[in-house]
Amino acid sequence: MAFVEEEPPLDHPAIRVIAMPTDTNPYGDIFGGWLMSLMDSAAGSVAARHSHGRAVTIAVEGMTFLRPVVVGDEVSVFATLQSVGRTSMKIDVEAWRRARHDDRSYRVTKATFTFVAIGEDRQPRSVPPLPVE
Repeated sequence: MAFVEEEPPLDHPAIRVIAMPTDTNPYGDIFGGWLMSLMDSAAGSVAARHSHGRAVTIAVEGMTFLRPVVVGDEVSVFATLQSVGRTSMKIDVEAWRRARHDDRSYRVTKATFTFVAIGEDRQPRSVPPLPVE
């Protein structure tokens, strides 16, 4: 499988962490679920900030693991609000890895997360429209 050279997004990552041994399965591979939880946290941060309150994940679309992450890699997760409905928000999320002693970064996975804003009663609530730039 040939990979096209890519550059990570120019904006700041929502989350940046180092993959540690506790993030691995018994074979020493980084759990896909660990990576997905980082992506969900990054998207959740964007959703909460945009909706000015609590928001919950209702769907994840298109997640494919393109490259492995190994212990010691720096993982950067980028999240961008793409669209807004009456109560929902779609957030594009990308995870990138950089080996500890390297300057190059590689996309590991990407997906679209859908969140719904909820109130204290745990029922959907309206969210502001997408900002116009």
